Amino acid sequence: MTSDLAASNVRPAALVGVLAVVGVGLIGGSFAAALRRRGAVGRVLGAGRQAGTLEQARRLGLIDQAVTLQQAAEQADLILLAAPVGATRRILEELAPHLRSHTIVTDAGSTKLDVVRAAYAALGGKAAQFIPGHPIAGAETTGPQAADADLYINRTVVLTPLPENAAEAKTLLTRAWERCGARVVTMDAQAHDVALASVSHVPHFLASVFMEQVAAAHDSSARMALAGTGFRDFTRIAAGSPEMWRDIFMANRDALLSELQEVKAALERAEQCVREGDGEGLHDFLERAALARRFWGSRSGLS
Repeated sequence: MTSDLAASNVRPAALVGVLAVVGVGLIGGSFAAALRRRGAVGRVLGAGRQAGTLEQARRLGLIDQAVTLQQAAEQADLILLAAPVGATRRILEELAPHLRSHTIVTDAGSTKLDVVRAAYAALGGKAAQFIPGHPIAGAETTGPQAADADLYINRTVVLTPLPENAAEAKTLLTRAWERCGARVVTMDAQAHDVALASVSHVPHFLASVFMEQVAAAHDSSARMALAGTGFRDFTRIAAGSPEMWRDIFMANRDALLSELQEVKAALERAEQCVREGDGEGLHDFLERAALARRFWGSRSGLS
């Protein structure tokens, strides 16, 4: 009887014994918080450039201990890189000599082809341990204080596996993201970059360009004093990390530039309607856009 009772009180082993997060901000901190809340991780290590940021993450309960990249590689079962994509190769090069054979490394970068190239260059024969990933979630807020254990609920996480990745490793990483509440899909790295250039990178680029144009106007204070929800919603993402988005735009510049040409063509069509006083043509243009937006909103569940 006693042994049966004791057995019933034994908690199942965590999905991830030791997690290391490189970059404990919104994305990395939320991943750690989600796994911790769901009892899916045993211990969480944090690594990064700023000691103050790591200490804040520790005080908030996102990590148990701040470590170096070498210590992360020597201790972790799963390592998430949540740093700007431009730093991926450097981080992997520091991790590589110390990685244990079973450790899985993944990332949260918004571009994937450049990350894949960085992984092969930095890890060499250990590249099979790296599974590229991209959680499509975020906010304009940054830092450990922005971490949210519910950030990934009903969000999509894209994995772009390498041919060398073991099935067991892919399964474990998929289960980890699912424990966070996410839907996991897999796709080709190039297809990912083309699609994200359209629906993620171009919106950020345009929001930043528009915000800079308004802020640089001689009467910017008067304009912003009159700004309402449309201005707020359109420019919200322009408040994101300049370092992160600079790296994304430069890493995915071919796809970004291609999409910007399409945007310019659409802008020219709408502008021509205004220039020529073509109210009917402008109405049709706006109606197509409105219907497309409403359909996407109803299908995705996002307003």
